[in-house]
Amino acid sequence: MSDETPETSSGHPDEAPVCSAKGCRAAAVWVLAWNNPKLHTPERRKTWLACEEHREHLSQFLGVRGFLKDVVTLAEWEGRTDSGSAAER
Repeated sequence: MSDETPETSSGHPDEAPVCSAKGCRAAAVWVLAWNNPKLHTPERRKTWLACEEHREHLSQFLGVRGFLKDVVTLAEWEGRTDSGSAAER
C-alpha cells in the first residue's frame, strides 16, 4: 500500500478503499500503520487496509515481525491526514 494516505488496491484514491488481504474485496474499515525498521526511518509509516474479518490476521502478521505501530479506524486515519502534518502520522 502507500505511505500516509491509504489507497484502494487499484491505486485510485477516488474509489472506495478495500482490504489489503490477498483476494479480499471487502470494504476497508481499519488502517494498520507499520514500518520495517531495517528499511524505514522510525517516523515513516506504511499502511495496510483491513476489513473487520482480516484486521486481526493482518495485525498478527505485522506484530510478530515487530512492524506494527498503530491500528486505527479508516475514518480516524483520514481525519489525521486532513488536519495533521506528515510528522503526526
